[in-house]
Amino acid sequence: MTTIERAPVRVGKPAVAALGLLAAATGTLESVVTPTLPLLQRELSMTPAQGALLGITMLVTGALVTPIAGNLGDRYGGRRVMLRLMAVVVAGGLVSAAAPDLPVLLIGQILQGAMVGAMPLSFILVRTYLPAGESQVAIGVVSGLFVGGGMLGTLIAGPLAEQLSRHWMFAVPTIAIAVATLLVRMLLPDDPPARSDGAGIDWPGLVLLSGVLLTFMAGLAIAPEAAELPLPLVAVVVLLVVLVAAWIRVERRSPAPMVDLALLAKPAIRSAYAITFAVCVGTAVATHLVPQLLAASAEGPGFGADSTDIGRYLLPGAVAAAASGPLGGAAARRFGGTAVVAAGVAVMTGALIALAFVHSEIWHLVVAKALIALASGVCVTAMVVRTATAVDRDATGTATGLVLVTRVIGFAAGVQLSGALLTAGTPAGTDDAAGSAYVTGFLVAGAVTALSLFALRDLSKGAGK
Repeated sequence: MTTIERAPVRVGKPAVAALGLLAAATGTLESVVTPTLPLLQRELSMTPAQGALLGITMLVTGALVTPIAGNLGDRYGGRRVMLRLMAVVVAGGLVSAAAPDLPVLLIGQILQGAMVGAMPLSFILVRTYLPAGESQVAIGVVSGLFVGGGMLGTLIAGPLAEQLSRHWMFAVPTIAIAVATLLVRMLLPDDPPARSDGAGIDWPGLVLLSGVLLTFMAGLAIAPEAAELPLPLVAVVVLLVVLVAAWIRVERRSPAPMVDLALLAKPAIRSAYAITFAVCVGTAVATHLVPQLLAASAEGPGFGADSTDIGRYLLPGAVAAAASGPLGGAAARRFGGTAVVAAGVAVMTGALIALAFVHSEIWHLVVAKALIALASGVCVTAMVVRTATAVDRDATGTATGLVLVTRVIGFAAGVQLSGALLTAGTPAGTDDAAGSAYVTGFLVAGAVTALSLFALRDLSKGAGK
């Protein structure tokens, strides 16, 4: 592998702003399902488990696309790969907007998942066009704008779905993505590839990695039914072990692996992935359970809120999440990733455990969700910054792509866990889960998040503070 030498090319602020706008637009489209999930479940006659499946469908594609996009961006240039991914995302948004039923909506969500791959490509471009001293903060800003888009999506999804229709909540951000993509195409030049190793795409590694991720997601999907049908889950676990072993063997022998396993040998990188997974499981449980609790009948454990109300109640959390990106990037640069992550995990764990015992008023949910969003965003941004700056520039896309894949897998695991708990906790003949299902979910999420503290010891090794 050789690194391509280049002149110190720089672009103006409008070009970098175009990347931020695209991040915000994709964040908006990614977030519209969460506040409207109860509405979608009613309109499309979905069970809580099916609702959880809809919530992670886009993430499944993201888990598949992200490492591929990061690797191809390192090889062929971030801008070129990004423009093609965004074409797929726009197509997916249009399919979701026109979807008449759940199967078609799932297809649209699958295509939309390509948006997750845009983030490591953005990081490649940031490191290419900005001085080293500014790249950490810029990565935090781009991450923050992605989450800020999520804030906007949370706010507008309910009113668009209720005042117009659910179709418009997909159409509006899709149009914004199309416009932002055109701006990126106009304002950013093609970036030369960061590496040229003379080898083609690692197709065996790509196929096996896709198989690993799909099998893992399949295991999550059937896990709620494992008590009644244990054999399918056992078969999936065995298949997963076989695929992982085969993938590791292929990657070790490949001259140009899709994922350089040497990255995982670095304690700081390995612990960053472990922390990201645990934090995202906890975040996903809160993200899924809080809207469900707000929408549940006031005669039961909930408050009977509609989609517009839920969007307003989630807005403080979305604001906190948007602020967490720049804050996490700046804090990691100033205090070091270890201290930032330790503080974030402590706050998040405390908020999740508090939610388990104190959720009798709406403001309890609002405040706790905001704290969780802020702490989670700071932790994940610190992990992205740590990973991006702990590897050579020619591995930026691959390394940060794996952080985002870990985020996706953790989030999917948390959502499926939440859906399973709600389904198991819903008495026969009723629509709402019992209050104990929510208590269990928040306690489990707090315990999983707290476990990430065990990985902090290795976070500083080989990567500065």
